[in-house]
Amino acid sequence: MPSKQPDLLPLLQELTTQLEGELQFDSITKTLYATDASVYREMPLAVAFPKTASDIQKLIHFATENGTSLIPRTAGTSLAGQCVGNGIVVDVSKHFTKILEFNKEERWVRVQPGVVRDELNRFLKPHGLFFSPITSTANRAMIGGMVGNNSSGTTSIVYGVTRDKVISLKTILSDGNEVVFGDISQDDFDRKCALKTLEGKVYRHLFDELNDPAARAEIHSQFPKKSIHRRNTGYAVDELLKSELFEGKEKFNFCKLLAGSEGTLAFTTEIKISLDPLPEPVEIVVAAHFSSIHQSMKSAQVAMKHPATAVELMDKIILDCTKESIEYSKNRYFVEGDPEALLMIEFRGKTLEEAMAKGEALIADLKSGGYGYAYPIIEPAMVSSAWSLRAAGLGLLGNIPGDPKAVACIEDTAVDIADLADYIDEVDAMMDGFNQKPVHYAHAGAGEIHLRPILDLKKSKDVEDFYQISKASAELVKKYQGSLSGEHGDGRVRAAFIPMMVGEKNYELFRRIKSTWDPENIFNPGKIVDAAPMNQFLRYEPEMKTPEHETVLDFSAAGGILRLAEKCNGTGDCRKLPESGGTMCPSYMATRNEKDTTRGRANTLREFLTLDKKENAFDHPEIKEALDLCLSCKGCTSECPSNVDMASMKAEFLHQYQKTHGVPLRSKAFAYINELNELGSKVPSIANFFLKNGLTGGILKAILGVAPERNLPEISKVSLRTWYKKNYAKIPGADKIIKSVYFFIDEFTNHNDTAIGIKAISLLKKLGYEVKIVEHEESGRSALSKGLLLKAKKHAEGNVRIFGELIDGNTPLIGLEPSAILSFRDEYPKIVSSELVPEAKKLKFHVKLIDEFLGQELASGNIKASSFTQEAKKIKLHGHCHQKALSSMNWTQKILSLPENYSVETIPSGCCGMAGSFGYEVEHFEVSQQIGELVLFPAVRNAESTTLIAAPGTSCRHQIADGTGRKAMHPVEILWDALKF
Repeated sequence: MPSKQPDLLPLLQELTTQLEGELQFDSITKTLYATDASVYREMPLAVAFPKTASDIQKLIHFATENGTSLIPRTAGTSLAGQCVGNGIVVDVSKHFTKILEFNKEERWVRVQPGVVRDELNRFLKPHGLFFSPITSTANRAMIGGMVGNNSSGTTSIVYGVTRDKVISLKTILSDGNEVVFGDISQDDFDRKCALKTLEGKVYRHLFDELNDPAARAEIHSQFPKKSIHRRNTGYAVDELLKSELFEGKEKFNFCKLLAGSEGTLAFTTEIKISLDPLPEPVEIVVAAHFSSIHQSMKSAQVAMKHPATAVELMDKIILDCTKESIEYSKNRYFVEGDPEALLMIEFRGKTLEEAMAKGEALIADLKSGGYGYAYPIIEPAMVSSAWSLRAAGLGLLGNIPGDPKAVACIEDTAVDIADLADYIDEVDAMMDGFNQKPVHYAHAGAGEIHLRPILDLKKSKDVEDFYQISKASAELVKKYQGSLSGEHGDGRVRAAFIPMMVGEKNYELFRRIKSTWDPENIFNPGKIVDAAPMNQFLRYEPEMKTPEHETVLDFSAAGGILRLAEKCNGTGDCRKLPESGGTMCPSYMATRNEKDTTRGRANTLREFLTLDKKENAFDHPEIKEALDLCLSCKGCTSECPSNVDMASMKAEFLHQYQKTHGVPLRSKAFAYINELNELGSKVPSIANFFLKNGLTGGILKAILGVAPERNLPEISKVSLRTWYKKNYAKIPGADKIIKSVYFFIDEFTNHNDTAIGIKAISLLKKLGYEVKIVEHEESGRSALSKGLLLKAKKHAEGNVRIFGELIDGNTPLIGLEPSAILSFRDEYPKIVSSELVPEAKKLKFHVKLIDEFLGQELASGNIKASSFTQEAKKIKLHGHCHQKALSSMNWTQKILSLPENYSVETIPSGCCGMAGSFGYEVEHFEVSQQIGELVLFPAVRNAESTTLIAAPGTSCRHQIADGTGRKAMHPVEILWDALKF
């Protein structure tokens, strides 16, 4: 369908005034929605965010009248290109998010399509129920998308697929009328057929088609084997044959057809689904290790003879990817040796003994059959981390360096489990013919295997292989009478092969169904039927040269800044909600806007850096807008499976953009905060008067663009460096020195949090550590955050030269402020000159947060709980984002638990919302507060007045003070106060 953008612009502008929701057609919004998690890219006409069913009806009318289309979208995690098209993308994830009705006794719930699967289950858990289909994207996948794609997930072998759970759907048909589809009797069916509307027409047409015995015989002979319960190829007309109207005993229900129809037949506004009782509470996983894929597939058949609730495969390629992930390498503890494949087999029971007995019975069966070489059992406390390793597999594949990537095109095939091992052998042989070693990643118990070739879709040859491999795979699946799509759907990548999979007669039936339901072809055209060739509308033009960009920060590990952005494969981990835990992406959690995700920012960078024609490739206001609400929290460096480091890319962008536009006054002020504090420290009383005075402080805030609600940090009466020189020798120490440490005086502790620095140095000396301080550079953190990279580079190089000669494993450098001291670990090796890189990389292993250092000394037995009070206290701990991403909050938890009667609870908060200067800036204040209100502020407000609030980050402590009125303490302050003198 040709784009009508130039002609429709005035009409789109008029349409915006008619909707309760929003309609956007600016270049950045269209760029954000030009892709999903697939390899496809097509610029949409506009993006709509409807608020009501009336809005959707108006959009349908607009599309019909103006020859365009509507592409329904929820989280946009589709792997087959279902959400990509040149019409109006209709994003229901922002406003259609309500749980409408719940019936515990009858075990059903009615929801809008934008309800997140995991969010729904949090609502249901207290009632002992859950929505059972679970995908690897469950913390952001939405019920509407799961219905559209007929999602399955890891437990389908027990609970079935989404189609099995749909009771009724409230939809809007292509004529604009609302229609509810659900179970109907024979008499009701006859009444429906009598209607003189589109609703009546679809019932009549379907009956006429399927009442023909020859048509039913064609369906039975050509469709996948009935033993394959995951089947998403084409329209599920075979499911309708099970009704009492034709060959079965079930009530007729068009929901069977609509589930998996990818939004091509109707627009769904409400979904009623059945629920299951929560599974037995105790969960264990047998991680069976194999030396070959074939052996693991044979073992899946053995596992399915046992009461397993999930049988999942990971191969060596994915396991190797987890080694390089900051976050997921921690979860490899159960992997023994170097297996070619792992089967993760889940068992549940009412007790641990019951679950273990099931697992041990399987292990005995595997051993007796000679399957596998190791069978560690993962017990309940560690199961979630083990499953997170498996769930991250898809995103981790994006970490393959360079342009070749694991491409989704044959990743969703399903065959009978009895055929699985032989089928995989043939697939591997077929892939050998293409010089490919595919990635194996599977729901093995369901006979579904996610195979991915490694291809560079920037090259014409690989684009051709993309097609040829897909075609050969389709032929092989047909040979085994399997399903080309088990759960991911047809989209654009598989639709062209549907005639091969179901036969031409059935394909023509699909076309007639589509034209009956949607005669003007307005609902998601080109999916399932009449698709464009699968190797068109790809993200990259074949043979198009990837632009190279000279940068200050070193992005060579990813192949340059553009390739770092390209590592994002669209799986949308950054769209998770606060209740899912983690930090990424704080601004998205507050705004629910795609623009404010790591994915959205990466897509924007990729689009404009790839297609740029300007002298300064970074001089695009669209990139600036996309990055504006990035808090540089670094959550994406660890939580994003592809490790898309947006904080570094934002710093580089600001530097490059400011080459053309100059550095704003406020950015200069924040970047030079250390120098300004140095000046103020000469007359701290006068400086603080001007900072705190309502008039002068207000004028200063107005000049700098600081939110008037913010309190500016005071300057300490004495700097920490000065205090150390005058007082260190007088501090009482331990009888014996354990070791020497160098203390990094960051710019924030030196002039603003001096009292904390004094307690830290005093605590270290009292515990037996000689604290050394030398003249050194500031950390450069403020300069980094504002894109003044040459200033940051100067400080980094100075510190590397100074401390490279002083510190080692026996004499570490320790620091208080996470954002400052962790710069050694993260940015320094990427920003210093090439001759200093080896020193910087060596240095980062000997630089520690004070929490890490004290925790490690505790583990070594050098620090004793007996040194601290026996008094009982409760502590609520909020973690700094950089510490979560680059270190661990476990160290802080451990040291705060040193006093034996101290009870420490970590607040499950992400970013506090302050993020250095971000929360001070007037235009960011509201979002900053929204982020704080997600988890942190309520947790602090609800804490008892006697509970101590702990936060290692200076920005976090200021945010807590401004947002709740409570004083938060650095953990070393709490330890100092707890120390026995």
